[in-house]
Amino acid sequence: MASKSTFNPSPVELDLSDVDHRVGKPIGGGQLWDPCSSSDIRRWVMAMDYPNPIHWNEQFARSSKFGGLIAPQSIAVALDYGHGAAPACVGHIPNSHLIFGGEEWWFYGCPVRPGDKLFQERRFHDYKVVETKFAGPTMFSRGDTVHRNQNGVLVARERSTAIRYLYEEAVRRGMFESQLGEVKRWSQLELEEIDALRRSWLESNRLGVSPHFDEVKVGDTLPRRVIGPHSIASFTTEYRAFVFNIWGSFEWVAPPDVDDPWVYQNPGFGKDFAFDEEDAFIDPRKRDGLYLGPSRGHIDADRASEVGMARAYGYGATMGAWCTDYLAYWAGHDGMVRHSKADFRGPAFEGDVTYFDAEIIGKEAESAWGVPIVKVQLHLTNQNGEELVKCVAEIELQA
Repeated sequence: MASKSTFNPSPVELDLSDVDHRVGKPIGGGQLWDPCSSSDIRRWVMAMDYPNPIHWNEQFARSSKFGGLIAPQSIAVALDYGHGAAPACVGHIPNSHLIFGGEEWWFYGCPVRPGDKLFQERRFHDYKVVETKFAGPTMFSRGDTVHRNQNGVLVARERSTAIRYLYEEAVRRGMFESQLGEVKRWSQLELEEIDALRRSWLESNRLGVSPHFDEVKVGDTLPRRVIGPHSIASFTTEYRAFVFNIWGSFEWVAPPDVDDPWVYQNPGFGKDFAFDEEDAFIDPRKRDGLYLGPSRGHIDADRASEVGMARAYGYGATMGAWCTDYLAYWAGHDGMVRHSKADFRGPAFEGDVTYFDAEIIGKEAESAWGVPIVKVQLHLTNQNGEELVKCVAEIELQA
């Protein structure tokens, strides 16, 4: 691989001929057959390493104000098809690949419980192409998803950002190959320090006590959190908590009265990262995602190198969920995350850990939501201090 200092750019272009005419249009996608189950909720928080007892401990949840298990706010992305990226990955771009660039969420106060079913409305919003060190001409495309439950009640809205690029150009530039060393090996003392910090955060608000709006002030910091070290096992556990990759778990649906609604078409991924939709009727592994499909690079370093990522790495939608869960844990049972905007700056690589550090940067007694909110800035970094996520959120607290 060429190093950054010796790299000579070459003229390459993204073929956007199948993209422009789709901007602003509704699209189709996958719709889960089954309602959300208590096992879906428990599997999700287990994968997110989020042991808030109202999401998995039946006795605790029944004794709470909720009267039983409820899902975390982050569950919406787990009950959607394709990690929420579908409306941001629209149009065939030959020889391309995709990684997440960010997520913006709005939540409307309707919790998801076992037995609920979410329905999605999707729309391809817009895109821009910029030159990046990672892959040269790179598309940042945005798509919108509206999540409603079986009663038509609005649960959440999401705007996802997908980064689409030519994987051969990313491999040729080798940005991560030149930056990453060996997978970090943690000493026993370091692992004990990580475990102690994780435990401290778990105990920081296990009972779900909500801070009052008047009690917090600008400049206050939230308890520090850590996740990791990340591994092939943890990445696999995360992926398997997204319900859509379970064999036969969804059907394809299309919005009415839309010509060519991009229900499922080939986005142009390389042959080793594309689904085999036809043969999947006989062998469902062929559209499983990890055995075959675009997610296989997450758990296979060799495959990751084929799309310019150099090492097994985590999921953008997972990082977005981490942010929501972390903020909701601090907000407690009487608070909630109303809005968050997370920009993903880099992936969580195998062997790394992710630290969470947040600070209150604003307060509004009378917000546009009609409730008191505090504004929080959250940073996710790895053990080297490199920023993975920058997130700004609005959190409802009791007056």
